[in-house]
Amino acid sequence: MVNLATALREAIRRIARREVLAETSKAKRSLAQYRREIARLKRQLQEAEKRLSVVESSARLLASETQEQMELAPELKIRFSPRWVRAQRRRLGLSATDYGKLLGVSRLTVYHWEKGISRPRPALLEALAALRKIGRREARQRLAQLEAGQNSSASRASNASAPNQRKQANN
Repeated sequence: MVNLATALREAIRRIARREVLAETSKAKRSLAQYRREIARLKRQLQEAEKRLSVVESSARLLASETQEQMELAPELKIRFSPRWVRAQRRRLGLSATDYGKLLGVSRLTVYHWEKGISRPRPALLEALAALRKIGRREARQRLAQLEAGQNSSASRASNASAPNQRKQANN
């Protein structure tokens, strides 16, 4: 019986060892796969942290620039849109040239604002905001005043140069 009991014990031990080995090999493969996955996720995390630091530094730089701009002109809270420049000009019934004359800029500048190619400087933003409050009649009156002022200054300049021309002609 002793032989039978030891033989049975040895058989059970062999089978148990085989089962344990099969189960542990599955666990070892899973463990190796999880470790590879963790390493890959750590690399992704490091890359994401690097990108985040770059974005944060550029955001800080941009925030400091905007802070400087706000310190220079804290009262400027005027939004700009190319659509409202075009709508305002049409509401006043003015050409781009006349609208530019009211603001002291060229017609090309007005076209660039309307197309969104460029933006007005802060001082011109204030002038644009002031133009929002006027109507057609007032806009025409201002244009007439500007043209009258230019004509009178042009005539003064020509009158001032006329005596010099006469002196040169006499010599």
